[in-house]
Amino acid sequence: MELSCVASMMSLGSLAIQRTSLCSLVFRVLQRLVGFTSGSLNKFCKDVHQPLSETIMGTSQELPQDVLMGIFATLEMPDFIRAGAVCLSWHSAYVSLRSLGQYKLWPCLLYTCESAGDSSACLYSLTERRSYKLTLPEPPIRSRCLIGSSHGWLVTVDERSEMHLLNPFTCQQIALPSVTTLEQVKPIFDEYGVLHKYELSWLTGRTIHYSPPLIFALDKLRDEFHYKAFVFPDTSTGSYIVVLIHNPVRQISFARLGDDKWTWLPHHYLYCDCIYKDGLLYAVSITGDLHTFDLSGPTVTMNTIISIHRDDDCCEYAYIVQSPSGDLLLIWRLFEDFKLEPDPGETVFWNTTKFRIYEVEAAGGKLKEINCLRDHVLFLGHNESLCLSAEEYPSLKANHVYFTDDNMLWTLGLKNNHRDMGILNLDDNSKEELVSSQLFSKFPAPIWITPDLKNMNLDSGAA
Repeated sequence: MELSCVASMMSLGSLAIQRTSLCSLVFRVLQRLVGFTSGSLNKFCKDVHQPLSETIMGTSQELPQDVLMGIFATLEMPDFIRAGAVCLSWHSAYVSLRSLGQYKLWPCLLYTCESAGDSSACLYSLTERRSYKLTLPEPPIRSRCLIGSSHGWLVTVDERSEMHLLNPFTCQQIALPSVTTLEQVKPIFDEYGVLHKYELSWLTGRTIHYSPPLIFALDKLRDEFHYKAFVFPDTSTGSYIVVLIHNPVRQISFARLGDDKWTWLPHHYLYCDCIYKDGLLYAVSITGDLHTFDLSGPTVTMNTIISIHRDDDCCEYAYIVQSPSGDLLLIWRLFEDFKLEPDPGETVFWNTTKFRIYEVEAAGGKLKEINCLRDHVLFLGHNESLCLSAEEYPSLKANHVYFTDDNMLWTLGLKNNHRDMGILNLDDNSKEELVSSQLFSKFPAPIWITPDLKNMNLDSGAA
């Protein structure tokens, strides 16, 4: 997608011509990178504000392309897109960085709201503390469940309970294998051969007691079946792997782009989160098990890294994340303030009160509890879990957790409940509001996303 389309989509077209603040930002970065003097910067600023036609004719004094790319790589997405609209040389640097994917990936909050329309989403910038509007392809984003966010891609579930990958910045959309190719789901056709219901079996790799299957309308299966999904680049094939945690009992299935069906991993269940590292899929369960799956061969093999027993009295969810140094962290999200069986007139609620963080020791498969992230920041929710350095992202608060609501009851079943989200200080477990609850719709649930302007390469065999 050309720059003009992206700028319009994000409502940045009008901002792109307001160059003074952007130039000021670029110059501050430039002084740190190449030591320009204030006099030369003032001269360049004057040249930048010349008409675009003069820039085209080469009458302005332009920065070298590699210097511009070095500067733009440090900018957050809105400023990066603005920079690409200033003049032809800046646009060229923008295009080069975009094709290489070498710009900084700042997490943003993606949410929907009624005032933006059914086919639009809003992107909230933590740095600017403002939102931008994105117009997205059909089906309407407000009719979809958002069950995952990885590498700039959303994993959505439509009203027929079918899944798509959607890049909200390029509007590229890719259909995933049908939900009916998962082992637990069978299609039910009417007398005319039209799909009109699904049958969900309680098949697991460890089924002991048989339970009869359940029947769901097309738009209701997603309320019970889908939980969380991930998109992982597969460096061995140059393609992508999509991993789905689903019911019954949170099992795992996966598919590569181009596959016509999902592959079931019946080895275990009760999974909460996954990452893909060094060719292995790491999956953590709510019970404290950490498994790896080697997906490279014709037969998937599983290995147990850690197996512990969790005995906390409060409800909890688990996450796995890789720190910037490469260490693996296991995180438990604790809910000591909750009511799942409300009295008449009350509502269900579930509030995050703390996080417990453990470092996975490489030798011996043990966990070491850590009480402080130092200069690191966590982003948790239905996104691929992130651990970033506050030094590299100075607008973020060190030793804090930025979290969104990923409880299955709220995300899918109880669509109109309030959302458990905010920023938690690990020093004292105090919380602050992330954005006003009046800004966003409760469904689909807000989700973290790291903007990526690259299109997915479908030449690897994806349909």
